[in-house]
Amino acid sequence: MRKNAGIALAVTATAAVLGAAPSASAQTGQSYSRSLVTDVRTAATFDYAAGEIPENITVNPDGSVTLSLLGSCAVCRRTHGPQLMRIDASGHRTVFVTGKVGEAISGNTRGDDGTVYYSVWAPGNADRNGVYALGPDGTPQRIAALPADSGPNGLAIDSAGRTLYIADSLKGIIWSVPVSGGSATPWLTDAALAPVPTEALPIGANGLRFHNGALWVSNFNKGTLLRVPVTGTGAAGPLRLVAGGLPNIDDLSFLTPWSDVVFAAQNGSSSQNGPDRVVVIYPNGTYKPVLTSKDGLASPSATAVRGDRLYITDGGVPEPHDPKLQTARINFPALLADAAHRI
Repeated sequence: MRKNAGIALAVTATAAVLGAAPSASAQTGQSYSRSLVTDVRTAATFDYAAGEIPENITVNPDGSVTLSLLGSCAVCRRTHGPQLMRIDASGHRTVFVTGKVGEAISGNTRGDDGTVYYSVWAPGNADRNGVYALGPDGTPQRIAALPADSGPNGLAIDSAGRTLYIADSLKGIIWSVPVSGGSATPWLTDAALAPVPTEALPIGANGLRFHNGALWVSNFNKGTLLRVPVTGTGAAGPLRLVAGGLPNIDDLSFLTPWSDVVFAAQNGSSSQNGPDRVVVIYPNGTYKPVLTSKDGLASPSATAVRGDRLYITDGGVPEPHDPKLQTARINFPALLADAAHRI
């Protein structure tokens, strides 16, 4: 009962905060819809052959989005470098950074001061592998080097805006580094973060978010969502499994800054190992698909939430290759009703 009340209050508070925003059911003219996510639309399309493969997303306060585009791929014959791109509310695109051919721009995040941080995964290249920041003049600067055999992926920044955390998809490590830069330190090393070496695409720790005093991390190969509290001294507390059975779980986001309800992307078609889905995961570990390939998902890699709007990046790996950015509406009344019988 207490869990029921907690979830209900969290979602009700969210709906109150978003009172000025029209609900999905209001948009469709229905008094109530059982669908938790509705009004799915394509907000932007990309050119797969040119290496425009969306990987990660940050939604900015002005309604623009910052996207990581992977660049290198087999179809491209490694002729295109990755990009870090901003798309404003009107659809105008600005390329902040173009990386080198053969590397990828994976995670990105934003500090409260507007600084953009991003991961460069440069296999075997110790001179490029690591975390970068865009300076005030827009010049990229590497602020933390990572070993050449590491795989920097998801990025998260703590609530104080002092520490960056980096998910290492190859070594089973979460690294930490001050936002001002310096030596990256292994913050947590655990088998639960490691990849499965026999998988066709061996990737462990992937998506990463700092939320409610903890780091939440997905393990792509093991299909798990994990929570690691950050102690008062800044160390890692006991790792806890939130949910399992989610093959190819990629990046994730939260319903609100206060709610532990998660929207996670399952990037199944990237390795032909499971479904393409977006799932909602409740605090008790139960989950439910809210979008599938029938909604146009094609290698969904990340989600983001702003108000009642859900954003999804699609890499478009399977033919006929349909990389895009999708948006949808979160149906808060339906989500509240569903949470009530699940928690």
